[in-house]
Amino acid sequence: MKTSNKLFYCLSFALLMGTSGEAQFFKKLAKKAEKAAERTVERRVEKETSKKTDQALDSILEPGSGGKQSPGNPQGNGNPGGNIDENGTSTEPVTSGPKTIEVYSKFDYVPGDKPIFYDDFNDDFMGDFPSKWNTNGSGEVVTVGTLPGKWYSVANRSLTVPNLGKALPEDYTIEFDVKATNLTTNTSSSAVLEIYLSETPSLTTNENKVYAILGFCQYVPVGVRVHNFFTGDPASISNNLQQDFRDIYTDVVHVSIAVNKNRYRLWLNQTKVVDLPQFIVNPELINYLKFHVKGFDKQKNQEQLLISNLKIAEGGVDLRRKLMSEGKISTNGILFNSGSADILPQSMGIIRQISQVLTQDSSIKLNIVGHTDSDGSDESNLSLSKNRAEAVKKALVSVYGVSADRLSSEGKGEGEPVADNNSAQGKAQNRRVEFIKK
Repeated sequence: MKTSNKLFYCLSFALLMGTSGEAQFFKKLAKKAEKAAERTVERRVEKETSKKTDQALDSILEPGSGGKQSPGNPQGNGNPGGNIDENGTSTEPVTSGPKTIEVYSKFDYVPGDKPIFYDDFNDDFMGDFPSKWNTNGSGEVVTVGTLPGKWYSVANRSLTVPNLGKALPEDYTIEFDVKATNLTTNTSSSAVLEIYLSETPSLTTNENKVYAILGFCQYVPVGVRVHNFFTGDPASISNNLQQDFRDIYTDVVHVSIAVNKNRYRLWLNQTKVVDLPQFIVNPELINYLKFHVKGFDKQKNQEQLLISNLKIAEGGVDLRRKLMSEGKISTNGILFNSGSADILPQSMGIIRQISQVLTQDSSIKLNIVGHTDSDGSDESNLSLSKNRAEAVKKALVSVYGVSADRLSSEGKGEGEPVADNNSAQGKAQNRRVEFIKK
């Protein structure tokens, strides 16, 4: 009987303790739920604020898009102003997040204004090797899923060279889109694109050269590596600019390179990654562009390295001085979505420089003139050129605060070509925007 009573009391005590413990547990749980709800509200507010900002910018840069990302446009975020440390690398993270006004307005890449080479592979047949290129391996022109246009799929372990026809000048810029398909955590750490600037057009890299290596490994961040080699140079550069680019490599990446004599700069999307003032020790020995692809397993993992929209142009120097001294500049570096007046983000460097001229001298007024290639009807091209010139005007007013009464715009359509419209390169030259002092 006593044993039963003891057992009863023990059980009763345990139940009471359990009830008390549960009460404490649920009280803590309620507090956590309350805090979680607060964090959720904060995130929703931030998300809605970011969304409104993006929609405001889209109305400027992509009229008619309703705040949506234009198909095929690579997105970029990070530090467009280029906070670069002593090693030539951005100190801010690079992400593939949403577009912001800050990203576009501070992007400082300015493409050259005299085209040397352009290829979007539209003149090539599917499955063929690109007609304007050479290689020691193989490759073919392809289309990929929802990506717009044609792409050059570079075979693994191939060195490939665009046929420029002449040596690179002292000042020039290079732009292209790159897409790596089917990247996973199983992608090799040696999956890279090596971008060479070297001495000869031969299918070799055993010569004077500078090069950057983009690593597409997904299981660890490998950054961007840079190297140079010049015969007799006692202090060659070999550096790994350690950043995590894995997220942006899951989408199309726009690569921009600017060479001004000894200085070498490289951007991924709108973020400056490399800025080396003495990287090109002997500029007279750097004459040609080459790509080397390795570490991609197409047969087993369907991994491919794709390149498109390669554009090389002489210049890339300060357009501000030219506009001030000559009163007129013409550039095909302001890019638009095909057949539309939607300004592509990589064009903002030029528009930014124009705004700086207008800010420095408040007496200057500009007429903005748009031109197109001959694709489409005369009427549609005239309308398109007018809309593109007006889009540039709107960007200057809305993004950089230029007074609208200092700007006018007009379009000339296809009526004043500067090159042959029968080739992709000629068409690229004819698609241009002029800024003329009034």
